[in-house]
Amino acid sequence: MAVTLTTAAAQRVRQHLEKRGSGEGLRFGVKSSGCTGFGYVVDFADEVGENDHVFLTDGIKVIVDDESLTHVDGTSIDFRKEGFSESFKFNNPNVINACGCGESFSTE
Repeated sequence: MAVTLTTAAAQRVRQHLEKRGSGEGLRFGVKSSGCTGFGYVVDFADEVGENDHVFLTDGIKVIVDDESLTHVDGTSIDFRKEGFSESFKFNNPNVINACGCGESFSTE
């Protein structure tokens, strides 16, 4: 079981945590969303709960709750800049179907 960050994603999270001045790492999970089932949730984590799993990449913690882990296990998170746009990209091997707009996915 693992969720990993690319070097670019780890650097981006590190920059934001340093600028923010606090935080345990990056919280990554899913929520019910869109036409196919789930959407990704990305935020800063100020604490690690007892039902959280912690994965370390380049000194950056990725914190995933129990319920989300079954949907995101094995995911690699990348950070990309394309023109004026910048965003995290998710390479999730569990995705079976995704909506046309790319906002939601299913793992069943």
